[in-house]
Amino acid sequence: MSVSGSATPVTVRDVVEVMEEAYPLSFAEKWDHPGLISGALDDVVEKIVFSVDLTPQVLEIALSAGADMVITHHPVLFKAVHTVAANTPKGSLIHRAIQAGCALYCAHTNADNACPGVNDALADALGLIVERPLVPLNPEGLDRWVVHVPGSHVPAVQEAVFAAGAGKLGDYSECSFRVDGTGQFRPQDNAQPYAGSVGQLKSVMEARIEFVAPRALRASIKDAINASHPYEEPSYDILESQAPAPAFDQSTAPGSGKICRLPEPLTLREFTDRVADALPDTVWGVRAAGDPGHIIEKVAICGGAGGSYLDTVMKTDADCFVTSDLRHHPVDDYLQAGGTCVIDTAHAASEYPWLAQAADLIADNLAVTTEVLPACTDPWTLHSK
Repeated sequence: MSVSGSATPVTVRDVVEVMEEAYPLSFAEKWDHPGLISGALDDVVEKIVFSVDLTPQVLEIALSAGADMVITHHPVLFKAVHTVAANTPKGSLIHRAIQAGCALYCAHTNADNACPGVNDALADALGLIVERPLVPLNPEGLDRWVVHVPGSHVPAVQEAVFAAGAGKLGDYSECSFRVDGTGQFRPQDNAQPYAGSVGQLKSVMEARIEFVAPRALRASIKDAINASHPYEEPSYDILESQAPAPAFDQSTAPGSGKICRLPEPLTLREFTDRVADALPDTVWGVRAAGDPGHIIEKVAICGGAGGSYLDTVMKTDADCFVTSDLRHHPVDDYLQAGGTCVIDTAHAASEYPWLAQAADLIADNLAVTTEVLPACTDPWTLHSK
């Protein structure tokens, strides 16, 4: 539990802003819908409870502890929803939270892809050194960006995108090109224009600025533009550049999973024991496939269900893949095709270390009490030989 001190009341909006700066919604997979699930943005928050899942038991513990907000990794509403009636399981949870004045928020694949995020927390827990994403959020290469900005705001936008990693070519930094001209637009009924009036055609002196950035930083550059640009709807194009992509610190690049290394080599048996010791105890436990004596130096990890990445891991130099929810045939095929070792953990256990990261993030930035629930929300309750 941690508390950060300040006299200014913290609202749900404040919490959402901190979470989405660290775990941008633009990092989420297309099928995913993280963010605020229920709650009013202006409601005051004094205590936040963190859990991988929201179950009836988790919600009751949170409310008994006086929580004004619950932040989870997994969405409460995962599949398409047509009702949140109180006589449905999920609807009952949401009604209970609303009636108690407790906001619900989740950071799912946006936290998986963020850096630091779910997989960085898992790497820390396992004593691994992160080298790069297993699957970068955007492929390698260089983008050329073209952004239209009012002339007075060019320095602010340039400063933001350069800070996000744009404008580097070889031994040069802060590289950009500018052409001044006239832009026009007609704000429609629901618009809140920076300049001009709804329904009236407006002409503005604008600058067209161009710069390059590694494609892997595309989401970060978008966020930098949106945060620094005065327009409600910034105009920009992203073109494929033929210039060679500059080197950058891939350990901080966003993406799913991580390629890591151990500070000292371990056998599969030793590393499996380390994984089991580092993660919460579950009935599922930790199991491994491969030669128990195989030496492990490079490790691929993916918090949560990472079975779809077996073929991707095969193409890396990883000696072992740590993930969850693995199935018999894919693992058997992986081993027969030349894959080395696999460690399978309970799904919730592999994502549990992230909760402390998120709780510390909030406590470091806002005057609220944070608490990570000690219970791992793995659904399995019995294991028999």
